[in-house]
Amino acid sequence: MFGKDAMNKFDTMGKDAMSRVEDIMNATRLNEFLHRKEEEEKKKNCILWVLAIIGAVAAVAAIAYGVYRFFTPDYLEDFEDDFDDDFDDDFFDDEDEKEEEVKED
Repeated sequence: MFGKDAMNKFDTMGKDAMSRVEDIMNATRLNEFLHRKEEEEKKKNCILWVLAIIGAVAAVAAIAYGVYRFFTPDYLEDFEDDFDDDFDDDFFDDEDEKEEEVKED
């Protein structure tokens, strides 16, 4: 009885010990996996903040440029309008004179 019962007792204890070791290893793997996920989330969160700040700065710059363009007068537009009017008047006057000369002849 001593040999066979003792072996069964050690086998049972060995199986329990192996089961506990496997549980501890699984818990360790799960813990490592969770920490890895947390690190990835921190990296993603950091990148998201950087992009948000860049976007906010770009939006403020676009608004400032729009306000600047709205309040700055366009002097070139006024100059072009005056120039076009003078040129058109001279051109049509010359045509009218040529038509009158042709009719008189």
